[in-house]
Amino acid sequence: MAASVLVVGGTGRLGRLVVARLREGGLEVRVLARHRPAGAGGRELMIGDLATGEGLGPALAGITTIVNCAGSAKGDEQQARNLVRAAVRAGAPHLVNISVVGADRVPIVSRVDRAMFGYFGAKLAAERVVADSGLPWTTLRATQFYDAFLLVARQMARLPVVPLLGGARFQPVDTAEVAGRVVELALGPAAGLAPEMAGPRVYGMDQLLRAYLHSRRLRRRLVRVPVPGRAAGAVRDGAILAPEGTLGRRTWEEFLADRPG
Repeated sequence: MAASVLVVGGTGRLGRLVVARLREGGLEVRVLARHRPAGAGGRELMIGDLATGEGLGPALAGITTIVNCAGSAKGDEQQARNLVRAAVRAGAPHLVNISVVGADRVPIVSRVDRAMFGYFGAKLAAERVVADSGLPWTTLRATQFYDAFLLVARQMARLPVVPLLGGARFQPVDTAEVAGRVVELALGPAAGLAPEMAGPRVYGMDQLLRAYLHSRRLRRRLVRVPVPGRAAGAVRDGAILAPEGTLGRRTWEEFLADRPG
């Protein structure tokens, strides 16, 4: 039986969970990745590159649904164009696209905006490519994942003095909960722009870091650092929050309790 779902970026943090859940539901899933992970094999793993379009044709053969979990700091718009072109040639499958909360609310105007928050602009450009593609499409905007904040906290905790983006508030979400929502959308009809997804609580950056330091029994001095630019101002004003969206249940503190060390 031919695969019906292609997960682009299926070896990444979110993609792995999406693939596992789809397979648990009895679906046949094909994974597109730029590189073959060590020990991986089988016909279900396809090697391709969204940046060039290489390998997309064979990966999309027989596919009825695409879940795009891939993302990068730049180049998302062109990658979306390459994926859309290949999908149209493959018979116009349902394209489920993962974006970020605030993509349409964080202004990217100056060099500082692009350097600090260019990811939001790149995601918005990719969203527009998908929406204008003529394909049946669904876009889910999610807030930042706990896993990403954990990586940042670990790095920052190595410093004797930890700088903070002054006044910034975040509503991070558990990656597994986002994966569950992605699978629901992938198994349903095209929904256009779906309700945003975020975690159950809003935190200041200092609260996120203090919770991490407390869980690891570490003491560090936290210092707020002002960041100029319209994008930073929008973040301080709540542009990346989604209090009225679909909310996860797991808190940052619960996530940390399950991640010792």
